[in-house]
Amino acid sequence: MTKNAIALILFSAMLIIGIMVCLICNIAISGSLTWSLIPVCSIVFAWLVSFPSIVLGKRGLAASLLSLSIFIFPYLFLLGIFTEVKEVFSVGAAVAAAAIVFLWILAAAFARIGKTRKCVALGVSFLFAIPFVLIVNVMLNQMVGSPILDMWDVLSIFVLLISALVSFSCDYVKRKGSLKQ
Repeated sequence: MTKNAIALILFSAMLIIGIMVCLICNIAISGSLTWSLIPVCSIVFAWLVSFPSIVLGKRGLAASLLSLSIFIFPYLFLLGIFTEVKEVFSVGAAVAAAAIVFLWILAAAFARIGKTRKCVALGVSFLFAIPFVLIVNVMLNQMVGSPILDMWDVLSIFVLLISALVSFSCDYVKRKGSLKQ
C-alpha cells in the first residue's frame, strides 16, 4: 500500500470514530439525534474536500478545490437546516462564492507563476487578498449591517501589503543572486 492510501485509511477511520462519538453522545444525552447532525455533516464535508488531496498529494489540490466548490453550498444548506438559522445559508453562500473565486484565482496564480517564481505568486496572492477582504466586508455590510472597514480590517490590509512587499523583495533578492552566479 502506498503512504497516501494508508493516510486515507487512517484519516477516514479517525473521522468515522468522530462521527460515532458524536452520535453516541447525542443519543446518550438527549435520547435522539439533535446537535450531532451538525458535526456529522461537517465531518463528511471535510472528508469530501480532503479526499482528493490525500489520495493524489499535490496533484489533488485542484480536485480538492473543485470538491470544495461543489460541496460547500449543499453543506451550508444542511448546516442552515440543522441549526435552524436561515442566515447560515444566505450569508454563508454569498461569502463562500466570493471565497471560492478567490481560491481559484490563487490556484491559477500559483499554477502560472508559482512554478518558477513562488515568491511572486505569494506576493500576488497577498495583493489579491486585499480586494477579497473589501468585497466580503461590503457583502456583509449589505446583508447584516456590519461596518465595511474597522480597525482590524485596516490592520489586515496593512499586514497583507507588508507581506506582499516582503514576498516581492525575496523574489528580487533570489533573482539578483542567481544572476550573479
